[in-house]
Amino acid sequence: MSASPVAIYGANGHTGRLVAAELLARGQDVVLAGRDAAALAALAAEIDTPERVRTHVAPLDDQAALRELCAGAAVLIHCAGPFARTAEPVASAAVAAGCHYIDHAVEPHPVRWLFDAMREPARRAGVVIVPQLSFYGGIADLLASAVTAGLPGVDRVTVGYAVTGWRMTPAAVRTAELLIGEIDRVTFADGVQRVGPVEIRNTVFPFPPPVGPRTMIAPFPSGEVVTIPRHVPARTVESQLTSSTFEEEQIFTSQDASPAERARSEFTVAVRATSPGGGGRNGHVRGEDIWRAGVLASVEGAVRLLRGDGPPEAGVLSSAEAFPAEPFLRRLEDLGAFSLHL
Repeated sequence: MSASPVAIYGANGHTGRLVAAELLARGQDVVLAGRDAAALAALAAEIDTPERVRTHVAPLDDQAALRELCAGAAVLIHCAGPFARTAEPVASAAVAAGCHYIDHAVEPHPVRWLFDAMREPARRAGVVIVPQLSFYGGIADLLASAVTAGLPGVDRVTVGYAVTGWRMTPAAVRTAELLIGEIDRVTFADGVQRVGPVEIRNTVFPFPPPVGPRTMIAPFPSGEVVTIPRHVPARTVESQLTSSTFEEEQIFTSQDASPAERARSEFTVAVRATSPGGGGRNGHVRGEDIWRAGVLASVEGAVRLLRGDGPPEAGVLSSAEAFPAEPFLRRLEDLGAFSLHL
């Protein structure tokens, strides 16, 4: 095992397995971590030789075990949701051990907590924390930065997700249940971030062909409302999701789907930026397999941090603050995550 492995918390899940496989394909040693020792051992035996893979058992309520995990790694990729319950103990352990942290969070509240609570501790520890460097959140954050680069003014940034064939994992179902039942939501409007009850509405987003205009659920509770205003001077930021996504029969009944079945999703992520006096810009990515797209993003971020190609300063940073947006998106396109259209 090399001196700088990448730890994967939640390695037994679908996302964690894909992260491990991608890291190993790039020649990177890994530590598979989670709460189930037998499952971790079985996964390690399945994916590679002991020289490149080891395991570490660390329950969420065992800070000593979590710190020991992070102390033995250079970067930790956190894949175990719901992040409203798991982000705080894992990120706290990473900072305490001086380990960089990337996660696959969707929910705005844990993303907001990381920026509010961990900014100074991470900076003092020399640690880089990048929340939601994944399909939901991170890709749109990068895309918003690339789309708005050079615009003299930005009034509104709207993120549109068109997703078909999404097959949720058990953790994704638990996350969706939390988000659907959430009363106090994070929003960003009129230049102010707020937390409180929000009226859910239907609207139409003008996706480019071949998707075309679609009816959307708005707002969709994703962390871009926290991250995009940090680097785009928009007065309003909102994310939306095609209403048809949650109408598909398989979405909440696919916890036992095979990896091949999960890979059959299709997506378009579009960003529409409007200027105060009219006009603006659009950009989008289009691809298949939302899980793989998110995994490629987190692994690319981890590899860059490992080789010292990260941000010049430590702290909690959005995806586009941590890495140059368009070059990062171009790299993901080269890796086959999606096609990029700016």
